[in-house]
Parts: sequence; C-alpha cells; structure tokens
Amino acid sequence: MPKYYEFKIAGYYLYFTSHCTVEAMHAHASDKKLTETGSGKFFVMKNGDTTVENRGQLKEHEIATIRKFIKKHYKEMYSLWATMSEKGYYNGD
Repeated sequence: MPKYYEFKIAGYYLYFTSHCTVEAMHAHASDKKLTETGSGKFFVMKNGDTTVENRGQLKEHEIATIRKFIKKHYKEMYSLWATMSEKGYYNGD
C-alpha cells in the first residue's frame, strides 16, 4: 500500500491501495491503521483541486489542511499514482 509521503499531513497519512488504481487518482487520509474504514477520500483533478468523496473521521480544519497540501503537491503525488495506474485525474480532467 503506497504512501504518497512517509510523514503525516494534519495527523494523517495520504495513501492508496492496489485496489484503488481502478478509479481515478485519489488519496485516502488515515491515521495509523491505513485502512479505508474511517479514512477520508479525496479525488484529485488535473489542476490539483479536490473533491471529498468521504470525510471519514476528519474534521473541517483537517480537510482544509489536506486539500491545501494536495493542491501544492498533486503533480508529485500523481507521479507515484501513474506508476501503478493507467487512470488519470478525476472525471477525465
């Protein structure tokens, strides 16, 4: 299960699983268990904006911090995603 980064953003790891690669690029946000249960899910568009598919246990300020981080680093994150998936950004954007 690849983590985008080894450090936490707003107290959460950003990661995806091998099962995720059938969908468009997204990131799960989970604390330490790295399971989809209770995790947030952010779909990423080609301009770095995100849609929140599932907020999980995340609070509004944590969501805002994660969205801001993804916006700043989405191209770098996409490089890792693209090594494991042929799907592009959300909604074909």
